[in-house]
Amino acid sequence: MCLLTVAIDQSRRFPLVVAGNRDEFFNRPAARLAWWSPGDGLPDVLGGRDLEAGGTWLGLTAQGRLAMVTNVRAPTAPRDPKAPSRGEIVQRWLAGDASTDRFWMRTALSGYNGFNLIAADFQRGDCFYASNQRPNPERLERGLYGLSNGTLDSPWPKVEALKEATREALESCDTVDALAARLFDALADKTPAEDDELPSTGVSREWEKVLSSAFIRTADGTYGTRCSTLVITERVNKRLVTHVLERTFSPTGGMALLRRSTVKDWPPRYTEAPPPEVSQQEVVLESTETQAPNHPVRRTRVRTLLKPEPSRRKRAAA
Repeated sequence: MCLLTVAIDQSRRFPLVVAGNRDEFFNRPAARLAWWSPGDGLPDVLGGRDLEAGGTWLGLTAQGRLAMVTNVRAPTAPRDPKAPSRGEIVQRWLAGDASTDRFWMRTALSGYNGFNLIAADFQRGDCFYASNQRPNPERLERGLYGLSNGTLDSPWPKVEALKEATREALESCDTVDALAARLFDALADKTPAEDDELPSTGVSREWEKVLSSAFIRTADGTYGTRCSTLVITERVNKRLVTHVLERTFSPTGGMALLRRSTVKDWPPRYTEAPPPEVSQQEVVLESTETQAPNHPVRRTRVRTLLKPEPSRRKRAAA
């Protein structure tokens, strides 16, 4: 991803909302939204897929993991052309069951070029932000977050605009389709930032201008927004239903193609005990244009998606 917002427990009706754009060269092969297997014995992933280096920019598993990655543009961070693909980071998080600390220790030493990662394990009630430009991960609480190619909530114009559009949509929309339409419109905004608002990320001012809008398309059509992805969790009575929608775009600007997949009883509610074995859970999956595999997700009532920090629980009980 190159631009995204994440809203956690900011709406009673829609407790989880993710909206993001992936910008990339059009000659880099990629597969559209679908369930796919990263390997034998590993949980299937719902998301797009990079067919050149493997991995994905955004994905989730039926077991309750979600992750998304952006690259970092920084003048002082040299790029290693031989570094592993950053899409591998998302795939590794989705495939594992390691805690945040253990995962981060391995990832930080793996030689990736600059990246930002937002990753959640809803069975543990955890969500965190990490970057290899920072020493430690940051645990995220309930809130609305924005991310592009700087640090979390850097006040870049397109980040601020997408956060505000997400906030307004959550306040005014009462159906998934209405919310999706508003978010897709915000992701399709081609308005560049004013010259005095452009960030300084080590590229030319002309290139900064091109990259400053939410939706990007270079004049020669070789680079731009390849897809817009939404993850919308809807509370339906006592259950959660998560809708994943993806619009893909061609370099010529033709009609956008839409795929949609629905995962019922997702995300699972966190538990105080260790996550149960997969065989003890149940999942109901539906999809449009994609066939969801029969993977497990706990049927349970969900109040909040993230577990409160221990200190907060102690204060609440006092």
